[in-house]
Amino acid sequence: MKTIVAGREPVTPAEFIELALGIDLELFTGTATESLMDRAARLDVAHEVLAEFRESDPETATYAESLLRTLPLKQPHPSGRRPRRTARRSLNGRAAGTAVAA
Repeated sequence: MKTIVAGREPVTPAEFIELALGIDLELFTGTATESLMDRAARLDVAHEVLAEFRESDPETATYAESLLRTLPLKQPHPSGRRPRRTARRSLNGRAAGTAVAA
């Protein structure tokens, strides 16, 4: 059985929350790459929205308030792998593949 909210089928849990509760998760959780200025502006708006939720829907306000205490997830590397080192070191501490002058 598919879950349909407001005539739309959410694909992710975040979309379901946004459609069902009217909460934009990114507004309350932020992103790992936001600047301090962006974070301050986002939190100002989030606190205003939270005040409106407290008046209209206390349960949703409680959930939104808990989201404010969460940390954003770190963005993964684009390829999903760690960057490769360019110079390899041998056991004696010198760069591998370098010629030694005699």
